[in-house]
Amino acid sequence: MRKLLGMLTLLALAMPAIAIDDIQAFDDPELQARYEEIISEVRCLKCQNQTIKDSNAFLAGDLRREIRRMLEEGFSDKEIYDFLVERYGEFALYRPRTSGKTLILWIAPGLLLLGGIAVLGGVLRKRMNMPIDEDGA
Repeated sequence: MRKLLGMLTLLALAMPAIAIDDIQAFDDPELQARYEEIISEVRCLKCQNQTIKDSNAFLAGDLRREIRRMLEEGFSDKEIYDFLVERYGEFALYRPRTSGKTLILWIAPGLLLLGGIAVLGGVLRKRMNMPIDEDGA
């Protein structure tokens, strides 16, 4: 039993050492930083709740290789994001761009917050104006 527990402990400790991105790092630290930033901002289209940096899905690996190729060929970050949006839609980006299509995504949280505050204020105002029941019932 001790051996099994020891092996499981070692296996659990070794898990973080398994790298998802098996591609060799860029020689240029600036290029590597750009690569890391971009893959942290792109959604895995299969997993949908992970970035392609964190996903081990086949599609995420393909996208990482494609982004790497584009960086090596001198594409700008904007050109890479434009390519991804053109091919997969705004959903591919964790932070959709502000445009006519996505404007509601940027405005809705503020409107919902203001609406909630207005409703809370109305409920509190009604409760404060309610007559006090002297029977205690």
